[in-house]
Parts: sequence; C-alpha cells; structure tokens
Amino acid sequence: MMEDLAVLPEAEYRRVWDRFYEVFDFRPSMRASKWPAIKEPCASATWTLSALDDDPCDERLDRLVAVVEQGLTACAGPAETLLALDWQHTSYRFAPWKVGGAGQRAWPLSPYPDGDYFIYLAADFRFGSFGHPWEGSLCLFGEELLDAVSGKVDRVLGSPIRKAGRVVSRLGALPAHGPRACGQALARGGHIGA
Repeated sequence: MMEDLAVLPEAEYRRVWDRFYEVFDFRPSMRASKWPAIKEPCASATWTLSALDDDPCDERLDRLVAVVEQGLTACAGPAETLLALDWQHTSYRFAPWKVGGAGQRAWPLSPYPDGDYFIYLAADFRFGSFGHPWEGSLCLFGEELLDAVSGKVDRVLGSPIRKAGRVVSRLGALPAHGPRACGQALARGGHIGA
C-alpha cells in the first residue's frame, strides 16, 4: 500500500527531473526573453496570475487552488499517484485522494508558484500543471485536465494568454495554423510534449 505522501528518493528525483527537462524542454530563467520556460503541450492553456494581484483576502487564490487540486484528483483517479515538483528543492509522490481532506495531510506545494517553479504531474506525464513564478503564469495541460477545469479557471483568472503554446489574440483565437500543427504532431505519434 502506498503512503499518502512521500519525498522522492534521490534516484527517482533525478530520473523524474531529467525526464521533465527532456519532455518539456525546460529552460528555467528569470529573463522574460526566455519565457515560457517549457514547451507547452498541444493540449494546454496558460493563464496569467495577475488577477490575483488584487485579491487581499486570497479568495480567488483559494478558489484557483481548490479548482486545480480537484481537477488533478479527478483525473488521477483513486489508484494513481501524482508528482509534486519544486525546482531544486524537495519533491514528492502522493495520492491525491488521500491528502487535503479533513484529518488528512495537506497537499504538497501549490498550483500557485510562490517563489519557485511548482509542477504537478501524472506519473506518466499525460496531464499536469506548471506554475512559473517570474512570468506569473499557470499552464495546465492534458485534455482530461483541461476539460475538467479550464472553464472554472477562466472564471477565476480570465481568458488564457496562450493555448497550445501560442499567444491567444485579443479576440480569443489562436494564430493561423496553431491547432492544425498540434493535430499533425499527434497524428505522427507525438505525445503531449510534442
């Protein structure tokens, strides 16, 4: 039986981070010219966190955290574990159904990137979140997670600034050929990081 929350042992920590760097072409940087810091998957949406700047009682922040945690939990199902990665710090494997409730341990980390990159991932990387502390953004990826929470996140943060890694125009449409390129990558056997 798996623990509800466990620190990743050093060997697993390195394996997971190496894979994350490779799959998402992770490029940590505080420089805006280097953002986004990951290759955002075809099935992704990224929101600015600026709507939380004027949230003195943290009501929107609390709602955002709850929505993302509920979505991740629903996508994982009762038998799956998730990874919680904190760049250059302790990272975790945990059972989302066994944390965060009354009498349970708290979720490790947060979808909100409070000073560092915070990442939640399915063990197979098919869905998750990427919080960028310097851009002040949250990327959610994987069709099932987007289907579960994107409308609710829109209500908290407003419309996404990027979809499928492409800037969303002021009218809410992707630039020409955005979705087509993703469809072609998937048709060639690409994965969500393609």
